[in-house]
Amino acid sequence: MTQVQRRALVTGGSGDIGGAICRALARDGFHVIVHANRNPERAETVAQDIIVAGGSAQATSFDLTDGAATRATLEKLLEQGPIPVLVHNAGIHDDAPLVGMREEQWMRVIDVSLHGFFHVAQSLLLPMSRARFGRIVCISSVAAVLGNRGQANYAAAKAALHGAAKSLAREMASRGVTVNVVAPGIIEGSMTHELFAPDQLRQMIPAGRMGTPKEVAHAVAFLCSDGASYVNGQILGVAGGMG
Repeated sequence: MTQVQRRALVTGGSGDIGGAICRALARDGFHVIVHANRNPERAETVAQDIIVAGGSAQATSFDLTDGAATRATLEKLLEQGPIPVLVHNAGIHDDAPLVGMREEQWMRVIDVSLHGFFHVAQSLLLPMSRARFGRIVCISSVAAVLGNRGQANYAAAKAALHGAAKSLAREMASRGVTVNVVAPGIIEGSMTHELFAPDQLRQMIPAGRMGTPKEVAHAVAFLCSDGASYVNGQILGVAGGMG
């Protein structure tokens, strides 16, 4: 009997960390659904890179903050088969000191990270429950643990994910569904090197360096594996000793 290939949806899969997660899951044998909203071309590029490397992937595009659009897209994807793995990586920054933060800055950041999680996870929970298998991993940030100047909205959104994940883990554990959080620290990316001087990094990070997207992806891949079946409701820092 041929084993059906498991599918994994990665929200925000077109960025540095999201792309690394998609590639890691593809190497582990998943068919990866690479999600993007504003940059569907980048999601398509990640999917094509995976296919060229011998993996299996497809791209999808929808606005996580729109509940109806999210449900409609996921219903179509579920018609093609179950999606037992969800990595909620989508998130945005819109930094400002709270005293001068516009209401739309506060709302938009929380909409994508927190309300987006609700919209996408709720649509996938019943199929996971029926199959008695599921892996949900939320990508948070060390800012949710430590706070960060100018990021009250971002830290609040990510910290709320911690509570949601821990609660959902308790709700779904008996159905074979695990829910965990990975909280990266300062990770190499297209803009990170411009933000921090080497001496700043040594002061901020006990490890003395930035992490890499691949290091985050390895942690996520483990939590999505069969080997992590008894790891549930946990917050795993990938932050070089920060937090």
